[in-house]
Amino acid sequence: MTAAVESAGYARLDALWRRGREFLGCEYAILCGAMSWVSEHDLVAAISEAGGFGVLAAAAMPPEQLEAEIAATRNLTAKPFGVNLVTLHPLFDSLVDVCTRLEVGTVVLAGGLPAGTTIKRLKDAGVRVVCFAPALPVARRLVRSGADALIIEGREAGGHVGPSTTAVLMQEILPHIRDVPVFVAGGIGRGEGIVACLELGASGCQLGTKFACARESRAHPRFKKALIDAAARDTSVSPQLDSRLKVVPVRALSNRAMTEFVGVQQELLSQFEAGKITAADAQESIEYYWAGRLRRAVVGGDIENGSVMCGQSVGLVSDEQTVAEIIEELVEQAVTTIDGRRAEIGT
Repeated sequence: MTAAVESAGYARLDALWRRGREFLGCEYAILCGAMSWVSEHDLVAAISEAGGFGVLAAAAMPPEQLEAEIAATRNLTAKPFGVNLVTLHPLFDSLVDVCTRLEVGTVVLAGGLPAGTTIKRLKDAGVRVVCFAPALPVARRLVRSGADALIIEGREAGGHVGPSTTAVLMQEILPHIRDVPVFVAGGIGRGEGIVACLELGASGCQLGTKFACARESRAHPRFKKALIDAAARDTSVSPQLDSRLKVVPVRALSNRAMTEFVGVQQELLSQFEAGKITAADAQESIEYYWAGRLRRAVVGGDIENGSVMCGQSVGLVSDEQTVAEIIEELVEQAVTTIDGRRAEIGT
């Protein structure tokens, strides 16, 4: 990193993401997206130690496990990290209690529009609140509700995705939201992409897929190999068969789990039409399907019947690296890009 630090491009990069890194309290405004069964204390601590911002994924955790993960992370690093909470979690309020009681510095709220009372509850406890904004009206509403920062995530991301691409969301939201830092996610896997986001007004970037393959990641070796071997075109987004059953699409590698999801929906539709279940029941069953299939792939290594969730940036992952190597490479790519542009215009 020495050459990069000495570069004028490094100073420019530092200026571009200063707001983001000062908000996060880290050296580089690079967040790790929260990935269930992947973003645990080993990976999160390693990211924070390397100068980024690690985020624990609590979507599949009961309160006692989250408490243990926070403690384990703090045993590995004294640097800042956050916790991602999914608002649809059946024990969501208890998870919020854990974060406030243990004085977590930053909580990222995902899985739907959080209630203003939840944001206030966290902020009253001294917690900074980061929320996902899928559109400009939602972004404005979240800022009015007290969100301290936003993440805008494009359809190129892995896992649950929205309808808009990263490029469109940046143009829709970044010019209009100035009161709080905005971090960009979805399809980012190189430093050049980070620079592009920053120059459009982002305060930093969130990456997930690349960190899932880090040496410190607990993901099964077969899961990592599947990502390393994959190209962007190998991912697909799960379909919605009927508008009566709203399905939040999921991006993952195309495999048997993705194919079988069609049959799962058809069965749930039949039960819904027969009056045996409600639309809410069906949605819950769908979420359980993806959660179970994701664990099957990440923990068990079943990459055919499990859900190998990843973003389209998977095509930019070529090997298993340490977290420190990943972050160093991203920063050097960003600095080289900025220096190259400065050389082209003679400044």
